[in-house]
Amino acid sequence: MPGLSGRVLVVDDNKVIRQLIRVNLELEGFEVVTAADGAECLEIVHRVRPDVVTLDVVMPRLDGLHTAARLRADARTRDIPIAIISACTQLEVDSGRSAGVDAFLAKPFEPTEMVRLVRRLMRRRKGGGDDPLPGAPAPGDTEAVRDVEFICGVESAWGAD
Repeated sequence: MPGLSGRVLVVDDNKVIRQLIRVNLELEGFEVVTAADGAECLEIVHRVRPDVVTLDVVMPRLDGLHTAARLRADARTRDIPIAIISACTQLEVDSGRSAGVDAFLAKPFEPTEMVRLVRRLMRRRKGGGDDPLPGAPAPGDTEAVRDVEFICGVESAWGAD
């Protein structure tokens, strides 16, 4: 059974970062499953059935951007919100947009900012909630272009909180 707030698949090759994200999300009521790289993510995502996936970019075997693209290409996972948690270079942002990434959060990050981002993506996944993402398409809006949130000093499509 998922945590009260939902299930998050955290993918990062750095064990310390995985644990930092895990602890902060679990304290907020999320169930957290972790993977050490994109290949492991793809091996477990169908069994885990997460509500949100967070990905680092630079990882062995399969990086975060290629993982995001593969998640988007699979009908079973294409609608799962994806957040990149990385250094957020302009190249990563541009590549992430092309891969269908929903949000970026720059490392180093404030844990509260990461939790807030996951909550927003979770609400979006569940179809709204009390605090929908500003600028997000209305449910059923099939012509809306995927919105992308950037919390990395590059761009913000949704504005500040």
